[in-house]
Amino acid sequence: MTSVSESSTRLVGKCALVTGATSGIGRAIADRLLAEGCTVYGVGRNEEGAPSHDHFHLLKLDLTDTAAIERAVKPIASSISLLVNAAGVAYYGPHETISPQAIAEMTSVNVAAPMSLAAMLLPHLRECAGTILNVSSVTARSNSNTHGCAYGATKAALTNFSESLFEEVRKHGVRVITIHPDLTDTALYRNADFTPQDDPQYRLTAEEVADCAVSALSSRDGMVVTDITVRPQRNGIHRRK
Repeated sequence: MTSVSESSTRLVGKCALVTGATSGIGRAIADRLLAEGCTVYGVGRNEEGAPSHDHFHLLKLDLTDTAAIERAVKPIASSISLLVNAAGVAYYGPHETISPQAIAEMTSVNVAAPMSLAAMLLPHLRECAGTILNVSSVTARSNSNTHGCAYGATKAALTNFSESLFEEVRKHGVRVITIHPDLTDTALYRNADFTPQDDPQYRLTAEEVADCAVSALSSRDGMVVTDITVRPQRNGIHRRK
C-alpha cells in the first residue's frame, strides 16, 4: 500500500462525497482527503464541526430523509468519483430498551442512506471507475453483540451490501472498500452507558482510521483492498456512573 506520508497522486483533483463529515471518522477522512488535494462535499446536520477549507462544501442534510438526499446529491452526482459513507448512529442497551424510533434511525443512517447514495452515484462511478468506501464496524463480523444487537445488525447489513456490490460492479472498474473499526474515540457512544478508555492501548482515534482509509484509497489501479479491520491492541471500556 501507499504510505500515508506520501502524496497520493491518485487522489489529487478527485471530488468526494463524505457523509458524517462534521465529526468523528467522517471528519477525519474529509480532512485527509482535503490535504491530499480532493474537493469534498461533506454531509452534516449543521455547520458545527465542518472543516474550514476552500475546497470543502457543506451539504446540510438529515440522512433519514431520502427525498432531501436525492435533491441535494442529484446536481453534483456527475462530478463525484469517490463516495465515503462514514455517518453512523448507535443506541446501546438490552434490546427491549431500544425504541422503535431508535431502530428506525439506525436502519436509515447506517444502511438505507449508504445504499441510496450508492444507487444514485453508480451511473457516474461506473463511467469514471470510481470508488465507494463504507465505514462499517467490527461488530459486523461478530455473532454476539449483546447490548448492541440492533446496531451490529445494521453494520452487518452494510458489510454484506458492500461485499455483494463489489462483485456486481468490479467488472466496471468500481472499487468498493469496507473498513471495520473497533472501539474508536468518537461521539458514536453518546447514547451508551460506556466510553472508550483514555489509554490509547484500548481505543483507536478517528485519525488512525482515516489513515487506513486513505492508504486503501491510494492503491494503484488494478488492485483494491476490499476489507480492512483495525483494532486497538487491548480490549476494555469505561462505564459511565
